[in-house]
Amino acid sequence: MDIYLVRHTTPNIEKGICYGQSDLGVTNTFESEVAAIHTGIPLKEITNVYSSPLQRCKLLANTFGKPTVFDNRLKELDFGDWELKAWESIDQDELNPWMEDFVNVKVPHGESYVMLRDRILDFYNSLSLASHEKIIIVSHAGPIRALVSHVQKTELKDSFHIKIGYGEVIKI
Repeated sequence: MDIYLVRHTTPNIEKGICYGQSDLGVTNTFESEVAAIHTGIPLKEITNVYSSPLQRCKLLANTFGKPTVFDNRLKELDFGDWELKAWESIDQDELNPWMEDFVNVKVPHGESYVMLRDRILDFYNSLSLASHEKIIIVSHAGPIRALVSHVQKTELKDSFHIKIGYGEVIKI
């Protein structure tokens, strides 16, 4: 199976704001970003698209013109109480333990990176990896990074060296 992991296009939110599962729209660069994404994927060979149901992914997934399955396991990290707060306004007593061990420490009323990894691997393991299909998975930096980390056998704590820009396509 060939899998094209695609990060959503640029979200419509100001810099410095914590967001994960907040359902954000996209910027006015959406069309040009989509055109660039389409050039990096053999669309005629794609059989299915899987996508996070959040609109920044859903809008992109719908541009491929293929059968699409929206799956909650492909959502970004749930930042719980921190969603849509400026990073600088988050209580340091809450933030510091997470910053020291973001892999295992759960965000208040949210999830940890291990929890995100477990759900993305649950999704990945549900695919028929032995098939000869070519599929697209439209998701977010966190789930893509966790999946690439798994495939490359990289520790989660070291996975942030895997840079994933908006609209980036990674083939696995």
